[in-house]
Amino acid sequence: MLALISLPLQAGDTQIIKAVGTWDYFTNYQKHEGPFWNQHIAEVSEGTIVGEINPHTELGLQGFEIMRLVKKGVFDFAFGLPGYVVPESEIFEGADLSSLVQNIAVQRQVADAYFHTLELAFAEKYNAKLMMLYPFPSQMLWCSSPVRSVADLKGKHVRVFLTTLGDFIEGAGGVPVSAPFNDVTDALESGIFDCVITGTMSAYTGQLYKVAPYGFTLRVGWGLAFGAMNLNKWNRLSPEQQALLERELAQLTDNMWRETATEDAIALACLADGPCPIGEVGNMELFTPSDVDLEARSQIAREVVLLRWAQRCGPDCAANWNRTVGKVLDLRAQATAQ
Repeated sequence: MLALISLPLQAGDTQIIKAVGTWDYFTNYQKHEGPFWNQHIAEVSEGTIVGEINPHTELGLQGFEIMRLVKKGVFDFAFGLPGYVVPESEIFEGADLSSLVQNIAVQRQVADAYFHTLELAFAEKYNAKLMMLYPFPSQMLWCSSPVRSVADLKGKHVRVFLTTLGDFIEGAGGVPVSAPFNDVTDALESGIFDCVITGTMSAYTGQLYKVAPYGFTLRVGWGLAFGAMNLNKWNRLSPEQQALLERELAQLTDNMWRETATEDAIALACLADGPCPIGEVGNMELFTPSDVDLEARSQIAREVVLLRWAQRCGPDCAANWNRTVGKVLDLRAQATAQ
């Protein structure tokens, strides 16, 4: 009987990366996550790295369990949102706190400033290497009746998918309701929600304009997402494979930030009266936030969103945020010891 001998990896040995992606019906998976692992990485590595990816929606996963599965080695790599990992630590919320950032260039500065913090957290909580942070199109409000201002949110039941978004809605006097995107259309039609928070492009591709004819274009978040890899798998790659993967994921990151910056404008035009280069127009009536709304947003951001998060995360977490994101935004998080 022959003994099986385990040999160290050589530079040319093929590594298969089992990956899980976000939503199959959103453009980030269709244009970037899927093609990167299913085609691109094998081509540029000349077959030394072969990816296999499926969206979590196709796999029947909810999202929150994904990084736990990466930790166990069920998946080698995962794309996901902070909401997936916040149950392990509130520190994961810190780069996309609701309503703090209105400009995508500033949001990238925030992501870069907080990257090392998240890198340490992924390693500690999940035995994972954070490889990238990238945005979904900006998160706005889509409603069944006109919402022309922040003040109009008072008493409205609003779908949210992150705790920090719920903080903003409560700060505006509304009632946050957590629900998956698949339930949004039925809940709007039945009156369970008055409004939905989701990204501009997902509002269009999900055809929310058929059940929510009004939009309020205040940016209440960015849907900042991550790409992270199991550290044991990472350490099995050769130095050449590691270098190639880092280089290609950095390029993917740049591509996704650049495209998201243009997707907002395309999606908003398509939701309204066009022109729409990707399909039919939605004929939504879009309301632009006034200076009064922007000041109300800033006040809620400082006095509710940031304050609540700092309290959840604790004094050390808040102090770290002040040294990183706080410097970019000229804001300060305060938390009292409990």
